[in-house]
Amino acid sequence: MEKLTFYALSAPEKLDRIGAYLSERLIRDVSRHRYGYVCIAMEALDQLLMACHCQSINLFVESFLKMVAKLLESEKPNLQILGTNSFVKFANIEEDTPSYHRSYDFFVSRFSEMCHSSHDDLDIRTKIRMSGIKGLQGVVRKTVNDELQANIWDPQHMDKIVPSLLFNLQHVEETESRSPSPLQATEKEKESPTELAERCLRELLGRAAYGNIKNAIKPVLIHLDNHSLWEPKIFATCCFRIIMYSIQPQHSHLVIQQLLGHLDANSKSAATVRAGIVEVLSEAAVIAASGSVGPTVLEVFNTLLRQLRLSIDYALTGSYDGGASGGTKIIKEHEERMFQEAVIKTIGSFASTLPTYQQSEVMVFIMNKVPLPSSQQPIEAGKAGENRNRLTQIMLLKSLLQVSVGFQCSNMLTALPSAFLDRLLSAALMEDAEIRLFVLEILISFIDRHGNRQKFSPISTISDISVLKLKVDKCSRQDTVFMKKHGQQLYRHIYLICKEESNVQAHYEALYSMLMLISIELANEEVMVDLIRLVLAVQEIAQINEDNLTAYNRCALFALGAAYLNLISQLTTVPTFCQHIHEVIQMRQKEAPYLLPEDVFVERPRLSKSLDRLSPEVFFWQSKISEVLGGSGYNSDRLSTPYIPQLTDEDRLSKRKSIGETISLQVEVESRNSPEREQRAPAEEITYETLKKAIVDSVAVEEQERERRRQVVEKFQKAPFEEIAAHCGARATLLQSKLNQIFEITIRPPPSPSGTITAAYGQPQNHSIPVYEMKFPDLCVY
Repeated sequence: MEKLTFYALSAPEKLDRIGAYLSERLIRDVSRHRYGYVCIAMEALDQLLMACHCQSINLFVESFLKMVAKLLESEKPNLQILGTNSFVKFANIEEDTPSYHRSYDFFVSRFSEMCHSSHDDLDIRTKIRMSGIKGLQGVVRKTVNDELQANIWDPQHMDKIVPSLLFNLQHVEETESRSPSPLQATEKEKESPTELAERCLRELLGRAAYGNIKNAIKPVLIHLDNHSLWEPKIFATCCFRIIMYSIQPQHSHLVIQQLLGHLDANSKSAATVRAGIVEVLSEAAVIAASGSVGPTVLEVFNTLLRQLRLSIDYALTGSYDGGASGGTKIIKEHEERMFQEAVIKTIGSFASTLPTYQQSEVMVFIMNKVPLPSSQQPIEAGKAGENRNRLTQIMLLKSLLQVSVGFQCSNMLTALPSAFLDRLLSAALMEDAEIRLFVLEILISFIDRHGNRQKFSPISTISDISVLKLKVDKCSRQDTVFMKKHGQQLYRHIYLICKEESNVQAHYEALYSMLMLISIELANEEVMVDLIRLVLAVQEIAQINEDNLTAYNRCALFALGAAYLNLISQLTTVPTFCQHIHEVIQMRQKEAPYLLPEDVFVERPRLSKSLDRLSPEVFFWQSKISEVLGGSGYNSDRLSTPYIPQLTDEDRLSKRKSIGETISLQVEVESRNSPEREQRAPAEEITYETLKKAIVDSVAVEEQERERRRQVVEKFQKAPFEEIAAHCGARATLLQSKLNQIFEITIRPPPSPSGTITAAYGQPQNHSIPVYEMKFPDLCVY
């Protein structure tokens, strides 16, 4: 070998003839089963290859590859392994000159075949499979960096290489699984086809450039489909974890897009398969957070929401073809529900990886998809349509809650833009109790920026709130602006939710948390006053009971008011206020414990039927609270004004029966000015006739107004110019005459009894009357 190597190095032009001769000898020895000579010939070739790196090595390599191919074609496992080992040595050599005509197609096919070996002997099978994996690794190393070589990223090669590696990843042999731990494993056990395949897959993906990711991922998806590996989802998740950690971070979004496309392609697959894909998506999104989810963020959510909607349709119709007879597969409702939960969880995972501004966009995007009476989203008619709408509303609000839980934003104005908040609050007026609860939970997750929410559970009237260890920050300027803009809207919805008969304990707990979080996070003095007025108005709902609420609802509202005023009085730290609240709570403990949260918000609430015969001492009085807080610098005028919500078009669009409420509120306005029950004027009786009359009257007035406006517009469009000019001139003259009268009165007032004073110019001038004593014409009074 020394002489041969010296000769080859000193006369490199002879190298191709040496290779051709050795190749001829080896092929002859293989066919004659003289395996000793075969080994000698391969050893000689290997040593020459390692020693010689001259420019004419290309032709020698051709002979070498021909011999390796001959060994790989043999049925003898030892020859296959020998050929593979030689190829791996060759693959690690960096050649000086590129080759234009070398082909590796045979090697890719043969090594992939070896990876799937099913030899009877377990040890030999393992060795052949490992040789196949090493061979594939060699092909990748040899071709991946040389643009003139065969393109290993072509689908024809990837469709063989990737499934071969996954096959070995998937089949963990029993002998390996018995190994106690990787540290105690022997050297032989450490080097298994599974670990080798994983290493090779990581190396392959790590070398993938932007344009090649798709070709590398597609065979993975096909393999998982063909072998039904989405359903247990453990292997699929493991595969994509390897993929996400191996590829370059900036390419992460390409993998996610591939998965989304695959989810769309499997729209009519079983729910378990779709759930598996979605779970894998969720895992991939969390890993992709370090890179980028990509430019098409909303497309990700659009796909997931579309799948959610399809799943709702499948669950309702019972088949994948829109309820047509003879659906191809029987749909199991619990599996669809499991899939829906997986989608919602994935939406949350995705959103948590995004920056704050993108999370805001996503929430607006999801909210715009919710079908509401006041929105542009189509609302379907009929029982099936109602079910679909309700399920869609619940699923989308659940998704929104998932996103809002991980959302952290100090500025409430940017966190809750007007369009988003309006749509969210309009959902709060729906009759469905579950939807109302979701809306409250979403609002709470936005407002609770310091993690105080859990400290309010369970609701109680504790005497010292310092044990709660609340985190209270001073209200920022942005928060003040937010409450000025949206405060009345929030109070109104809290008030209207309190009037719902279908409320359960969870609703009251959420309302309590909402009130407390506004007080801690967003409250200045004015907001505090408004919240106290609101809670007193809620107490009045329970006391008067116009809405015929159940005993539980009424007791719950009383208990809610007591718990809130107990905490807020301690936050305001006004001793007289705290004392009044404490006295009422003590009185309730003695006479009416069923008006306190400790008796109402328990598993078996203790209620009372005689809520209409309560003594005045168990109520919180607006006049008393106004008096004690007014003495401490709070706005007593505002405190003594009862809270009355502004009713808007939103109520008419919602499913609430709001017209009756509007009239009853208008009727009660006068009587509500005095909080004392004994002096209450009897409320006007509301009958069917009065309701009908009110509706007809309002419609008639609106019609008249609309007709008058139409006539004015028509006149200005069609009348001749002279007529319009004369009409406007007459009005201008009338206005001028009135103004002249006003100026006459204001400039020359009657002489005052106190005599005259001399003006700056030395002329006597009447002493002017103070403005508040002057009599102005009606036109001037605003």
